[in-house]
This record gives sequence, structure tokens and C-alpha cells, in this order.
Amino acid sequence: MVSSPVRPTGTVPLGQQQSGSATAPELSAKGLARLPLPPGPLFGTDGIRGRAGDLLTAPLAMDIGYWAGQVMQAKGLADGPIILGQDSRTSGHMLASALSAGLTAAGLDVWHIGLCPTPAVAYLAESCQALGGIMISASHNPPADNGIKFFDGDGTKLASTVQATIEAALRGQLTELEAASAAWGQCYYRPELVNRYASFLHKPLQPGLDLAGMKVVLDMAWGSATRLAEQVFVEAGAEVIALHGAPDGDRINVDCGSTHLEPLKAAIKLHQADLGFAFDGDADRVMAVDAHGRVVDGDYILYFWGKRLQEQGRLPNHTLISTVMANLGFERAWEKLGGTLVRTQVGDQHVYSEMVSRGAKLGGEQSGHILCHHYSLTGDGILTALHLATLVQALGGSLAALVDDSFTTYPQKLQNVQVTDRDRRLNWQDSVPVYQAVEAAEQAMGSEGRVLVRPSGTEPVIRVMVEAIDGSLVDRWTQHIVQAVTQHLAV
Repeated sequence: MVSSPVRPTGTVPLGQQQSGSATAPELSAKGLARLPLPPGPLFGTDGIRGRAGDLLTAPLAMDIGYWAGQVMQAKGLADGPIILGQDSRTSGHMLASALSAGLTAAGLDVWHIGLCPTPAVAYLAESCQALGGIMISASHNPPADNGIKFFDGDGTKLASTVQATIEAALRGQLTELEAASAAWGQCYYRPELVNRYASFLHKPLQPGLDLAGMKVVLDMAWGSATRLAEQVFVEAGAEVIALHGAPDGDRINVDCGSTHLEPLKAAIKLHQADLGFAFDGDADRVMAVDAHGRVVDGDYILYFWGKRLQEQGRLPNHTLISTVMANLGFERAWEKLGGTLVRTQVGDQHVYSEMVSRGAKLGGEQSGHILCHHYSLTGDGILTALHLATLVQALGGSLAALVDDSFTTYPQKLQNVQVTDRDRRLNWQDSVPVYQAVEAAEQAMGSEGRVLVRPSGTEPVIRVMVEAIDGSLVDRWTQHIVQAVTQHLAV
């Protein structure tokens, strides 16, 4: 167990000054939380995300750090440090410094672990008995973006109610918040802690972890996976071909990684590899590709992993948790195995909540964000890749053969329509022509297809998804609905 550095404790009212010295709470009273904020919610589906230097400035990050520190301390559940990590984006150092300034002004110690996958922050928050964790990353977004994700001390995403309290404090809407310490905190650089996370990745698969003879291509997207992914696969015995394997904040996710699979497909073919994995910028999700170049997304990963757990008697009620994006072909195939697929809203926090409420052990998203509560409480791309590779090795060494014996996905098309007006976007159902277009598509396809219209909470777009057993129906009804959205909402 890693012990926390000793620091003064005590509780004083926010803004109270000890005799003869200016305290951290007084600093807050002098002007923190007075910055202009966007009128809409600051927290989205996965923390705060936006363009670095535009929404995410150093002054705002310092305010966020300060008020997050105050709110998290006010919960009174722990007295440990804050684990702070980041991906490779060039704006990450600026935001890390600003967040650390705010957190230490609130009297908290910060353990900055540097470049790391997001799940490393979650794991260390729990294993180091920290007050919580913060990851600086915009996941799969372009290099110019960045984000701030919060974790509780148990390694789970910070509850939406706590995030709402932090936002209320940022907007100056809390008047009775108290600081847990009148002293300044300290910031410690602790990159060696990431090695503890690396050991955790291998531990569940021991003894018997052996990928000898397996040739694997890893696309690390110039991001967080560059810290560990190649290392853990080589230590497991695999031959690794690395793509985009150095941290590069100017190229993170650019034409590579989990959202751009062509480089991975080409490398698998060139090197005649058995399979490949592509991570996103912060390595909390992964997409796989088999030896024939076929994409193995989160639906397939859930199917393979779920089937294995089901055979071992380790899948409660034969239930998998996924989202509204899960493919119908996957759902029908899982039902044939006697299983149940439960769908939630998009977002790993919704998947997690449903898993907890049902006692489920495996869930995730089509995008490759997988949660297996036998091993971790948060999505972990490297852990998922390691487990899938081990499963493939145990079943003969061919991911392609597993795909052949699984299911055929229904044709699915996802199209974004730009709708800059937030109210129109979020209340799209109030548009009668758009609602009627969706209803017509659903009636025409019946049980052989479905429609999903989802407004983005962080981008000015409405996402239109149509799925059906017949590809021509998908094209026809996608075009019909997109035309309605464009005509009546994107004006």
C-alpha cells in the first residue's frame, strides 16, 4: 500500500483567514469561480471536454481544480491525495499545472503520474486509497481538444450529482461550502506508480499467461497506450509490431487509432499478423482487426468474452449490458445462446450503473469500451486487448475463426447532421416532420430494423443511425431522416 504524505488537517469555513497569513480558502474569496462560463452544462457525458485554449484555459482549469478539491473533500470519505494523469496532447501540461495549482490551493496533495492510460488513474485512485483521480484527455478527439475526467476514490467515475455540485460551485451558486484544510497542498511527481498498474494488467491472467507464437500489431495512436501497451504484450510472450508507438501530442488520433483502422489493417496484411488492436488517445477503449482485415468491435468482443464467461459459469443470469448502439445481429446471436442483452443510453457511466443495479459482470459499448467487473470497474483498452488475445490463444490462436463462427452484423449506418441551435438539437422530437420521418422508417422496417436519433451533448450535431437486415433499407431511411433533420432543424 502506498502511504499518503502527511499534511495538516482540520476544517475551517471557506474564506476564513488564520491570524497573520493568507490561507488557500481566502484565495478563493478573492476571485475564483468568477470566470465567464458557457450557458449550457459544463460537464458532458464524460467530464468536461472542449478546445484547449478556448473553453479549457489555464484559469478555468485552476478554478476547476480548486472547486473540485473543495467539493470532493466536503464528501468526507477519505483524506488521501488526488491522482492526476494525462495523455500526450501538447495542452496537457498546461492543464495539469493549472489543475494542480487549484487542487493544492484547496489544501490537497496531488500525485502527478504523467503520461498514462485513463484506467491507470482509476486503478491507482482505488489502490492508493486516494481521495479521487483526474485524467486530462479528450479520448478519441483531435489534438486541439482536451478534457478533464473525474474519478472517485473507489476507481469509478465521479457521480453526476457530485459533478453537478462542482459546476454549481464554479458558477458561484454555493455559499456554505467548507474547506477541509487551511494549509496548502503539495504536488509530487510519481510516474513510477504506473508500473503498479502494469502489474495489475497481467495479474488476473496468471498463471498461464503465454502469447508465445502470436504476432500482434498494436496501433497506439501516438497517445496514452504508448506508455504500456507494447510492454505488456511483449512480457506476455507476443511478437509485437508497433504503430504510432511514441507519444506525440500534435498527432494523437490523427488518421490512426480506434477511429481510423486502415493503418492497422494494412500492417496486419503486410506482416501477416494473427490479429491487431487499435487504441484511442487515452487507451480506455480498443478495436480489434482479424487476420483477414475484418473489424472486431465492441459487440464482437462482448460476444466472445461473454460466451467464455458463460461457459465458465461466471456470467450472472447470462446477461450482457450494452447500449442502444449495439448491433441487432449481435443481440439475436446472443439470444440464441440463451443470453439476455440489456441496452442503456450511450456512455460507459450508463453501462456501469446498469451493471451494478443488475449484478452483471460484463458490459460495454460497440466503440470498444468494455467493462468486466471480474477485473476492473472502468473501461480499459489494454486490459481488454490482453484478455481477448489470451482467449484467442486458448481457442486455437485464430481470431478470424472465432469471427467466422459467431454472427453476421446487420447493415448499420451512422450519419451526423450539423445542428448548431442547442435547443432544437436537444428537443428534436418537438419537430413534427422529423418525428414523422422516424416513425415512418420504424413502421416500414418493423422488427427487422431500428432507428436511433441521438443529439450530441458536446458537439453541434444530431447523430442519425439506421440499422436493418437489408442494406438498401438502411440507405433509403437514413437519407429520408437526414433530409428531414437538415430541412427542419439545421436552419
